[in-house]
Amino acid sequence: MKAPAKATEIRLASRPKGWPTLDDFSIVETEIPAPAEGQLLVRNLVLSVDPYMRGRMSEAKSYAVPYEVGEVMHGGAIGEVIESTVDSFKAGDVVLHGLGWRTHAVVDAAQAVKVDPAAAPLTTYLGVLGMTGLTAYAGLLEVAEFKEGDTVFVSGAAGAVGSVVGQLAKLKGAKRVIGSAGSAEKVRHLIDDLGFDAAFNYKDGPVVEQLREAAPEGIDVYFDNVGGEHLEAAIDSINLHGHMAICGMISQYNATEPTAAPRNLAAIIAKRFTMRGMLVRDHFNLRPQFVAEVAPLLASGKLKYSETIVDGIENAPQAFLDLLAGANTGKMLVRVAA
Repeated sequence: MKAPAKATEIRLASRPKGWPTLDDFSIVETEIPAPAEGQLLVRNLVLSVDPYMRGRMSEAKSYAVPYEVGEVMHGGAIGEVIESTVDSFKAGDVVLHGLGWRTHAVVDAAQAVKVDPAAAPLTTYLGVLGMTGLTAYAGLLEVAEFKEGDTVFVSGAAGAVGSVVGQLAKLKGAKRVIGSAGSAEKVRHLIDDLGFDAAFNYKDGPVVEQLREAAPEGIDVYFDNVGGEHLEAAIDSINLHGHMAICGMISQYNATEPTAAPRNLAAIIAKRFTMRGMLVRDHFNLRPQFVAEVAPLLASGKLKYSETIVDGIENAPQAFLDLLAGANTGKMLVRVAA
């Protein structure tokens, strides 16, 4: 008799101190779960790997509930419904949900959203047409209050969010768009492929000096994915009444001691700039507007996107470590099944 198929889960084995390692994860085989009333059994196809997950590995109080040691590292996923107990979903439907980092998930039907595989590649629903894209759209237009003619600086610009921010700014009439990245190849990608006006490798020298050279007339909008030295440089270059959207500070996620605040923050008084943090969940009301505007740009090729896809759920921990080290270009994803 053939043995029943197993499910695979990636669990948090221990809370990292500083940079996570592979020892902080465990790969566990378990029985495929069965859905209860009102639930779906979903076979995951693609998993999202995101910087915010590092914060949830810590037990420190934050905007999201920490992962529990011994429990699954869940996140965004696209999967196929295998079994449904509700009339609104049937086997074969493809859904977006939040219980990734496992091969099979039991999902409350109310927490699953159908997606159309024929309308766009499945991976885009986790990236440029998903929360990544919405983060860029809301952060640039609503949080940073971008307007035509602005000069925009994006840190971590070759990443999933930053690459969309820069392109949207160009498409909406930015005077100049500048990006930072961590390699010469990524700098080339920003300029040659994505249409940034200027870009620099932050490893080549002080960010403040490279930004001054790239934006001699200063910047009006800063979209922050990095924090630290980048934020200080942006404060140095921000123009009077400029706007900053603080989306992430990946340079500080693995710090073991409190990091110094921007040493030039007092400039906020004279420059009267606005610095505002953002979480995409505060901007879900923009989703219909975002999809209506961005999907045609994607279909026409006016908005480009990149993905770094790693095969095999067992490689999700390494993909996450690579993401924190900046090894990805665009959205980091793990393909679980074809």
